Amino acid sequence: MQSSKRAQASEHVPTKSPVAPGPRTHGGSRTENTAPGLEERTSGEVTVVDPAMVKRAVSAAALGNAMEWFDFGVYSYIAVTLGHVFFPSGNPTAQLLSTFGAFAAAFLVRPLGGMFFGPLGDRIGRQKVLAITMIMMAAGTFAIGLIPSYASIGVGAPILLLAARLVQGFSTGGEYGGASTFIAEYAPDKKRGFLGSWLEFGTLAGYVGGAGLVTLMTALLSTDALNSWGWRIPFLIAGPMGIIGLYLRLRLEETPAFARLEQEARTKEKERREAERRIGIREMIFGQWRAMLLCVGLVLVFNVTDYMLLSYMPSYLTSELKYDATHGLLVVLAVMVLMMCVQPFMGRLTDRVGRRPVIAAGCAGFLLLSVPALLLIRQGSLFAIGLGMAALGLLLVCFTASMPSALPALFPTKVRYGSLSIGFNISVSLFGGTTPLVVTALIGATGNRMMPAYYMMAAAVIGGIAVLLMSESARKPLPGSPPAVETEAEARELIRASRGATGAGPVA
Repeated sequence: MQSSKRAQASEHVPTKSPVAPGPRTHGGSRTENTAPGLEERTSGEVTVVDPAMVKRAVSAAALGNAMEWFDFGVYSYIAVTLGHVFFPSGNPTAQLLSTFGAFAAAFLVRPLGGMFFGPLGDRIGRQKVLAITMIMMAAGTFAIGLIPSYASIGVGAPILLLAARLVQGFSTGGEYGGASTFIAEYAPDKKRGFLGSWLEFGTLAGYVGGAGLVTLMTALLSTDALNSWGWRIPFLIAGPMGIIGLYLRLRLEETPAFARLEQEARTKEKERREAERRIGIREMIFGQWRAMLLCVGLVLVFNVTDYMLLSYMPSYLTSELKYDATHGLLVVLAVMVLMMCVQPFMGRLTDRVGRRPVIAAGCAGFLLLSVPALLLIRQGSLFAIGLGMAALGLLLVCFTASMPSALPALFPTKVRYGSLSIGFNISVSLFGGTTPLVVTALIGATGNRMMPAYYMMAAAVIGGIAVLLMSESARKPLPGSPPAVETEAEARELIRASRGATGAGPVA
């Protein structure tokens, strides 16, 4: 060692730093002129993360995601009422189609949001972009609660509703890719599945909050009260909730040690960052074409089944099966709570057995059990509906627990946020968000109320093909990043094993 100060720097791990010791680039290389630590004393390179910092990062991403998806999910839970308010018609099916049409329109702009926010997140940082998407999402949702009804301003009401939905969709285009990338890049390799599963735990928590509030209002308010003013309540709540979510994300960004690392990286890696700014959309898509196709296939089965169960089923129970709206929402709420209980354990399972086996099990389950589950739901009894919905919910957990860690591992660090955001949102826009609209239209055209099951089965086939072609990523470093561990002892062991395999000398 050249000095005692440098020696001390190599012996301690900063308690508030996401990596230790010293900053590293997005690709995993250490910046110059930093203290020589474990990595510099060996021929290999290992990132030692601070577990406390990782927990804060996961909490901020998951809680922020819960806020976002409370806003986005409320729309689908109260879709029938919105049909009466904004699309008056004598045909309930036409009302529902119009409402879900506005719902689907937001997904059409999500790829644009991904193309804008994804590359931006690769340039200026994940947290800054996630703060921006939080503000836009909350503002769009809050605005819906202020829109006058069709009876008050006529055709202007659905136009304003559509505009607010487009703001929501554009902002959401940068949310999932950023949040999953954020957690994946913080997590140690052996726990990436478990930590990533908390992102979808946050999504489910947001859905539970939205469903619980809508259920409470449906139970306490008369139909007239709900149609006149009650429907506005969950949308207006988005304002203060958005402020809370924004605080959580900005607070993490303002951590002194993290700010110091970002400042050093910004100063010492200017040339590298300038090179990254020249990475265009074309390279993010066509330069990663195989990974992009796999991403689209995996997201397709994930989101078709997700939106079918959590967004469409409440309306299906009410409009198609004439089931009581309150009881239908309570069933969905109970299923989501069940999913939340299983989610972390399934995430840990993906770290042990791998992402591919868990995703494959979900695809096989939806292929074989979608029809039996929907037949149970169509029987109409509370027990049968609960059993069928629970079966679909547990199968869906195979995706919610594995995708947040599997999808970021498809892409290298320099384009991860951008490529993942673009691929994810293209698939969601074409297949996920349109699920309620397409299935409602298919039922209306054919009169076959088993269409939801057939649609999920088709998605499962496509997802199964993607699983067969993807590589296993569990317990492996992210592409373009060094191995990530929790302690220096783990790092020494990993390097010792690597040196033993290559015949190098012992670790000092």
